[in-house]
Amino acid sequence: MTDKPTVLFVCVHNAGRSQMAAGYMTALSQGRVEVLSAGSAPKDQINPVAIEAMAEEGIDIAHNVPKILTTKAVKESDVVITMGCGDTCPIFPGKRYEDWELADPAGQGIESVRPIRDEIKARIQALLAEILPVLPAD
Repeated sequence: MTDKPTVLFVCVHNAGRSQMAAGYMTALSQGRVEVLSAGSAPKDQINPVAIEAMAEEGIDIAHNVPKILTTKAVKESDVVITMGCGDTCPIFPGKRYEDWELADPAGQGIESVRPIRDEIKARIQALLAEILPVLPAD
């Protein structure tokens, strides 16, 4: 893994879970991780409830755009996280792959999306602890 690892988050539509995960990784890594997200069948826009849930955490994902998953994105990544949605990613030796079983926020209200968001945050914090050296205390 490089000094600045690259993490790719993948879900089918790249409109909810993977966008929330990318938002947390970007915010919590303080720029020490290159963050990518993509989907095998991306939607036209980010799920508005996912945007609202992340805004409650002070993270703005409103201007993100769902992107198509490419082999290049997987090749460039050190860690590839799929979001429990049966997505198939190209497999390359030397990469770390994880599948996070997470409920799909599509079509759900904010009360249902908050627990998904909170689980994503906890998983991001655990992943950061594994892939980055400890940051000095403020």
